[in-house]
Amino acid sequence: MTRFQHFLAIDWSGAKGERQKGIALAIAGLDGKPPKLIRRNKPWSREEVLTFLFDLPDNTLVGMDLGISLPFADAGAFFPAWTQSPPDAKSLWALIDDICASDPNLEAGSFVSHTQASRYFRHSRDLIGDRFHLPNATTREGRFRHAERAQRQYGLRPVSNFNLVGAAQVGKSSLTGMRLLHRLDCKLPVWPIDPLPSNGSVLVEIYTSLAALAGSQLKGRSKFRTYADLNAALAALGSPNVRGEGAIDDHSSDALVSAAWLRNAANDQSRWSPAGLTPEIARTEGWTFGAL
Repeated sequence: MTRFQHFLAIDWSGAKGERQKGIALAIAGLDGKPPKLIRRNKPWSREEVLTFLFDLPDNTLVGMDLGISLPFADAGAFFPAWTQSPPDAKSLWALIDDICASDPNLEAGSFVSHTQASRYFRHSRDLIGDRFHLPNATTREGRFRHAERAQRQYGLRPVSNFNLVGAAQVGKSSLTGMRLLHRLDCKLPVWPIDPLPSNGSVLVEIYTSLAALAGSQLKGRSKFRTYADLNAALAALGSPNVRGEGAIDDHSSDALVSAAWLRNAANDQSRWSPAGLTPEIARTEGWTFGAL
């Protein structure tokens, strides 16, 4: 797996608005240098990230911090009892982008407010769709993909992609990300929904907390808010320090650590062959790269 030459990590955002302070991009190479942030004069927009992905350096492994799909295996459908429920992840992306065609900035408000789709999401503390839980559910957390269950073996507590509430939720970023994935129009393979090609660039789903734990000196540590802590994490990943001192925002540190982690993890064949990944799960739910 040493064929990749560049490792791009994207901390994504599902918030409303044209430009997002929560979006950060960092890239690392095989030259042994520290990862570096890719900056703009203004905060990134989601459309700018999409354009950037169309013109990547050759053989780039892209990791995006979002869910590339929704739970499917637990009910045999993304949206059980809805006749428009799509059969696979790519059809899901197309459905979301079609329903949200008039939403600006790759937002997904029209989908989560859709008469039928809204029934499957938790919208607020007091507004929970009547299909957010499956019949006879044993937990109030909502539905999970197989990949998210695999994340739990690391002590992580993923939140259901159907949950749109709270600081830890990734539902909104996942839905906006699926619009981006649809608009990539197969020009950038998305593993494992697409087979891993023998050459060229590939996009994978990552969980920045998984990368952070690999670089953490403290059990359970997943955020680095100072350059000192960030550089300690990078050192644990075998990376040189980045320049800077004092405070650093979470989004930048997440992207930098994740880029360094991708550089290491890409060479681990087990990361590409997790035990729970079947062809059916790959086609429908996808997977989180790095979760075994």
